[in-house]
Amino acid sequence: MTTLSGNLYLKLGNFALNSGYFELPLEGVTVLFGRSGSGKSTLLRAISGLDKHTEGELYFGDVCWQNGRQALPTQKRHIGFVFQDAALFPHMTVRQNLMYAVKRLPKSVQPADFAEIVSRVGIADKLDRGVNFLSGGEKQRVAIARALLTRPDILCMDEPLSALDWRSKAEMLTLIEDIVSAYQIPVLYITHAPAEVERLANQIVFMANGQIERIETLQESLSRIDSPLFDDEGAVSVLQGIPLSVEHGLRPIQMGANTLWLSDLTELKKSSVRVRVLAKDVSLALSDPQQLSIINHLSATVLAILPEQNHRVLVRLELADGQKLFSAITEHSAQRLQLANGMKLFALIKSVALAE
Repeated sequence: MTTLSGNLYLKLGNFALNSGYFELPLEGVTVLFGRSGSGKSTLLRAISGLDKHTEGELYFGDVCWQNGRQALPTQKRHIGFVFQDAALFPHMTVRQNLMYAVKRLPKSVQPADFAEIVSRVGIADKLDRGVNFLSGGEKQRVAIARALLTRPDILCMDEPLSALDWRSKAEMLTLIEDIVSAYQIPVLYITHAPAEVERLANQIVFMANGQIERIETLQESLSRIDSPLFDDEGAVSVLQGIPLSVEHGLRPIQMGANTLWLSDLTELKKSSVRVRVLAKDVSLALSDPQQLSIINHLSATVLAILPEQNHRVLVRLELADGQKLFSAITEHSAQRLQLANGMKLFALIKSVALAE
């Protein structure tokens, strides 16, 4: 596995990026996460060589991209870009925008299969349409196809979904997952939306004040009670499983000895899916209740009972297959159940509360 490692510095007006040493395994999706102004986009610009004032060291595997102020030009780093505004030429058709990128490739680089990519990205029927007549989601699909045609070693995406409506965002998230799986291309992805992180990330680079605070896997981050990914909805868990055929109007997701039933019947072409579960949607029972409308009864073990504000507690559970799950309940309920570490119980989750 190739790694991206270094220590980068970039001064922009009153803001300074001083990353500190980092080492990123380039596998799947690496999310740069932090509040607005934390330095996410600046770090991405420094990594990609888009700002000539960047200093420090940067290595892509054994290849030196930056040494002091000596830098390998952006075009020689083989990076594909997808920006927030798509950055397409408005006076060109979709095909012309794509071919413009292909024609600028070095002679040593053979472009990727045009027909296969435009089909996978979902724009094969829009090639002769002017880009001004495309929706925001369609423009982003063109930008993704343009980047993929250049056969990049890394795909950099800077808040590509921030300007889209919720339906387009859902479609684009599925597309990005498909691209990562199909082409095995590492992605550096900027967002400040926890739901996007939980859906896509393999690892997360947390940033604040121009510095990298820590680098964690998604599950490492979600295991922390103070995770920056927890927003107004509270603690979140992400469960992974194998989707099976629809039964009784529900989608079963196999997770070892447990089965999670979803009311979301969206057609799934993936061999593995992630399910986002809010801690406040998880109830607990000491025995397996039978006469109950909730059909998700997951056997679990209590790992920790963590006090919170307003007389509430967060119960960290381990499922039969080793995955972790949070449940948010009242302090009174925890005392009434006499919860203790190591206790065996059942986590109850409504199917309508779950989404892939």
